[in-house]
Amino acid sequence: MILSKFPLAIAASAMLLVAACDPGAPNQSQNTRQGAMIGALGGAAAGALIGNDGTVRDRNRAALIGAALGAGVGGGIGNSLDRQAEELRRALRNDVGVSNNGTNLVVVLSQDLLFATNSTQIGAQSQNDLMIVARSLTNYPDSTINVIGHTDNVGSASFNQDLSERRAQSVAGVLRSGGVSPGRVRSIGAGLYQPIASNATAEGRQLNRRVEIIITPN
Repeated sequence: MILSKFPLAIAASAMLLVAACDPGAPNQSQNTRQGAMIGALGGAAAGALIGNDGTVRDRNRAALIGAALGAGVGGGIGNSLDRQAEELRRALRNDVGVSNNGTNLVVVLSQDLLFATNSTQIGAQSQNDLMIVARSLTNYPDSTINVIGHTDNVGSASFNQDLSERRAQSVAGVLRSGGVSPGRVRSIGAGLYQPIASNATAEGRQLNRRVEIIITPN
């Protein structure tokens, strides 16, 4: 019975740790608090497992220590994402999307801004945007970057797959030329298979033609 109730005690302890954070903190720190919560829960669970061979008191102590350490690590990651996202929003054009879900950052660039039709040559303005992203990535080096190309459904699936791969490679190449370690960057072509809008309209197809730079903390 004690063991069956123990995970609830872990969760409660972790939630109390996070609840101690300032409830009046500004909105931009939401992901910091979310990261702390996730880290606290994970750390508490890990601590409980590590202390599983001891007494109930030992397991409780291990869970609380794990929760505290996890909250610190998770909160640090969330705070770093918050800072990087805000810096990117200030530096990039308004038509470049920057979103932070607390786990990673996603920078979205329209392929219509990046490339001419059916081309993989990146224009001068977009080169500048990508260099801004590259500088940010070098300033925050502890992350992995996936560059994912997406297309609309005009043309064959094989054509769009190839185009999305080559465009992702072009964007990844600019990031590397801007000083980002090649080992951190991977390019992926998603073709027409991950639309975010309807391909039945011109507006929807334009939204689907995009390159996403997904920044994930290590």
